[in-house]
Amino acid sequence: MEPIFEIGIELPPRGSRQRQRALHRQLRAAILDGRLKPDVRLPATRELAAALGASRNTLVAAYEQLLSEGYLVARPGAGTYVANVLPHARRRPLPPGAREGESRLAVLWRQPPALPQPNPEPAAAFDFRLGLSDKTHFPYRAWRRLSARALRGIARTPVAYADPAGEPALREAIARHISLMRAVACQADDLVVTVGAQQGFDLLARILVTPGRTVVAVEDPGYPASRAAFAAAGAAVAPVPVDAEGLMTDRLPDNTQVIIVTPSHQFPLGTVMSMRRRKALLQFAQAHRAVVIEDDYDGEFRYGGRPLDALQTLDRDGSVFYVGTFSKSLFPALRLGFVVPPPWARRALVAAKQIADWHGPVLAQDTLTAFIAEGHLARHVRRMRKVYGERRSALLEAMARHCGDWLTPLPGEAGLHLAARLTSPVRAEAIVARAAERGVRVQDLQGYAVTKGAPKGLAFGLGMIPADRIEDGIRRLAKAASAAA
Repeated sequence: MEPIFEIGIELPPRGSRQRQRALHRQLRAAILDGRLKPDVRLPATRELAAALGASRNTLVAAYEQLLSEGYLVARPGAGTYVANVLPHARRRPLPPGAREGESRLAVLWRQPPALPQPNPEPAAAFDFRLGLSDKTHFPYRAWRRLSARALRGIARTPVAYADPAGEPALREAIARHISLMRAVACQADDLVVTVGAQQGFDLLARILVTPGRTVVAVEDPGYPASRAAFAAAGAAVAPVPVDAEGLMTDRLPDNTQVIIVTPSHQFPLGTVMSMRRRKALLQFAQAHRAVVIEDDYDGEFRYGGRPLDALQTLDRDGSVFYVGTFSKSLFPALRLGFVVPPPWARRALVAAKQIADWHGPVLAQDTLTAFIAEGHLARHVRRMRKVYGERRSALLEAMARHCGDWLTPLPGEAGLHLAARLTSPVRAEAIVARAAERGVRVQDLQGYAVTKGAPKGLAFGLGMIPADRIEDGIRRLAKAASAAA
């Protein structure tokens, strides 16, 4: 007979008067230590009695005792369930030597790197969090239609694992898309599809870092998650300051082997790297046999000015890895990104991808392929560029009206967020806390910095707040700043 559930129950021999007590004790212990979770439906007494070789009366008596003690609840017509609120609930105790057991972890993982939290908090009334896109304008009907078609296609194909580099048709579609939207020249065979940009950083860290030896230069302030991927791989992270032209290339350590930059829209300051700095960065990489990782996370959204060529486009020496994502142009739950590596690194990158997860979700890849091919992605980006542009203008106007004497927007003409420098002695941390009390969620620029030399200011995301609510949100922020002062 197949097991009813995977809880090991041992009963005394038949005829023993302790069978009911033993059953009650073991079920109660399984509930208390979490092996039987709240809201789990228990087997019917007749089924469990047959599985255990016990009388049904024994099972009924044990269940009734647990019901009377509050460990189980009976739902008429539905069965018997583990209670949601348990009497005498307790945490499972740590086993002896649990702390000492950390020594069995690899040295780098005994103190894991700090990472951004996955937005566990509920949305605020006025939500200016960074890194989140607006899903309300997404063409869900078209996506559902294409997803259903992709699923029918998968049903007709033999069962097999897919190409670790990504579905060929998707790579072809992405190559055409970034050629049109970002002037990045590449072929389908140059691309490797990843599960979001973050997997791209992790894979690049695997193939580029020699633990304890590789020096990786990062922007300061910069994107914590890419920094953490390389630190976790054993790299020595060297923070390099950023000014109005982008990464200060004259401050790069001579022994730098990897440089991570966000040239199209510096994260989080919003600076666009000047052409002078782009050329200087590529010259440094060539002279020092270093590589550059170009993180183009939201470069599709430009609101003015002449777009500058991507580093990947300017590169003539095979030094640049271009990393892109669909988390901003579409939504984070899609978990699809890509890397365009130099030709010499593609084989290693594909092997690292295969080791990590073999390949990404084929259904999502096939759906995205058709979504791009039918023009939905380009139309959606154009639509959202207008939406975010209106929000950006509303934000700048509201800041000028209500915060002009203590907050100065930093220059930038792209992306899904805007940063501003504090020109008053009030700490950004205090303003953020007071604003949260008033339902306004903004972020402190210092939270993205490695050193204390980063500009003191605030960052405002455009993805979670409609244009018509920005004025009121900034007015409340100004009051919060006054209270903090």
